[in-house]
Amino acid sequence: MSLRLPQGLGPSVAPDRLNQAFQHEIAAEKAASLDRSGKKLAATLAQLHSAADEGDRATLIKNAAEAAHHYFIQRELCGLFVHQSIIDDYDIPREVLAQMGAR
Repeated sequence: MSLRLPQGLGPSVAPDRLNQAFQHEIAAEKAASLDRSGKKLAATLAQLHSAADEGDRATLIKNAAEAAHHYFIQRELCGLFVHQSIIDDYDIPREVLAQMGAR
């Protein structure tokens, strides 16, 4: 039994083109993941900002800190290492930043 590659994927395709296609796919996945992480951060911060009950606030801070931590990690995977503008744009409270990474 022999394995046949689909037409266009045999040895005639330059490895450089395959690598470019692969890199493009990785970049698209990073961007999509960054978008999802940003939306989750925005949602958790909206819940925190609208919270009236102090009892729920501790849980909401923890959830927002986890979402912010994940978002910052995803940004770093995309090569974005300066986060101050994100902290300002999302209006991330200090109490959230202080809890980032804590378990």
